[in-house]
Order: sequence, then C-alpha cells, then structure tokens
Amino acid sequence: MAVREIVFDTETTGLSPHGGDRIVEIGCVEMLNHIPTGATFHVYINPERDMPEEAFAVHGLSSAFLADKPVFAQICDDFLAFVGDARLVAHNAAFDMGFVNAEIGRLGRPPIDEGRVVDTLALARRRNPFGSNSLDALCQRYGIDNSRRVKHGALLDAEILADVYVELLGGRQADLGLSTSSPGAGVQRVAGGPRQVGARPEPLPPRLTEAEIAAHAAFVATLGGGTPVWGEYMARDEAAVGATA
Repeated sequence: MAVREIVFDTETTGLSPHGGDRIVEIGCVEMLNHIPTGATFHVYINPERDMPEEAFAVHGLSSAFLADKPVFAQICDDFLAFVGDARLVAHNAAFDMGFVNAEIGRLGRPPIDEGRVVDTLALARRRNPFGSNSLDALCQRYGIDNSRRVKHGALLDAEILADVYVELLGGRQADLGLSTSSPGAGVQRVAGGPRQVGARPEPLPPRLTEAEIAAHAAFVATLGGGTPVWGEYMARDEAAVGATA
C-alpha cells in the first residue's frame, strides 16, 4: 500500500498564532512512498491585519501584495481536501501546526491531529546532534541545491524539505530489480519513474565448459551426504521447464 505524505510549510506575520499573528502563505508537496508526485498546493492568504517589518524581511510578502488574496476561510476546504488523511511533514512542525490549527479553530472546526505529523527538525537533531539543523544547513550537509532560496517561500521551502526528508530517512536507495508482478520480470528505476523490464528473450550461454561442469559434479560426489540442497532446486526447475515445453 502506498504511503501518502504531504510536506508543507507556512509563512506568517509573526511567531504567535494565539497573539494575533496569521498565516500568509501555505505550500504543500505530495509524496507517495517518499517520492514527490508533482502534485502541489500553494496559496497566498490575506491575513486581515498589517505586516510587521520583521516578518516582511523574512518572506517579502507585503500588506499591499496580500490585500486582494483570499482569507483563510476561503481556502480552508481546498487545503484540507488536498491534505486528506495523509501524514504531514514539516520542519519545526510545532510552529506550522500551531498556526494551521489556530486558523482552523477560528472557523469552529476540529484541529488536525498532531499525532499524524512528522517533524523533520526532530529527525535531524537525532541524526545530527551537533551543529545547526536549519533547512539551509541540512541542504549544505546533504548537497541539496537551495540557491533559489533568497527569501523564505512556502512552496519552495516545501520542495526543498521534501528532498531533505528523504535524506533524513536514509537517502534514495538503488532499486534491486526484484518484483513478483510477473515471472522473470523486475522493476528498473529510471528517470521519469519506474518501468517494467521483461525477462531476457534468450538466456545467456553458460560460461562453464561441459568438462568443468562434469569435474564439479565429480567433486561434489566425493563429499558424501547424497544430493546437495541446490541439486533439489535444479531438479525442480528442470521439471518445471519440461512441463511447459
């Protein structure tokens, strides 16, 4: 079963969701089994208040720019529909979830269960207990390009965090080419996604000569103990091939 996750980030007017600060931007990236699907959710939000200079210096979103944007009540249903019941992933998740649930609470709706949230900052601190674990520091540590991150932006930060999250989980592992979908078939990981690779039309010729095979069989016979274990499997394979011939 595919695991659906939403990596997300918010930009706000300040640090206190219960002290009058509001969300001004939400960016979300969908992942299935830790691979981005390309589906995103991104919206700017009118916070219905002024923009403090300190917050503007961080994300560059002015009151004038946000004046004609929808208020949270207008985008809440779309946001919750995109999130669905997926696991949520955020960096310093307590901050982002505090703001999201404060906004949802103002509408009289139940909060999102924080038990379904993964905090990448906590993951990073467990893996890297020394040094900085900011998003920029993690990008440098794992060789992730963050050159576009001149100012904080929710969607860009979510896209970068998706890459960081995969690295925190252990990095992308090469596919072993094993599959039970069809006999002799594997899955090869290529650019653009997985594709099925069928069995080789004609088996490769054996690299051992008949004399070498006979010499090996004679040596095994000197060991005693009857038919070796691998001989039983070879007999089964030969019987299966004969039955389908």
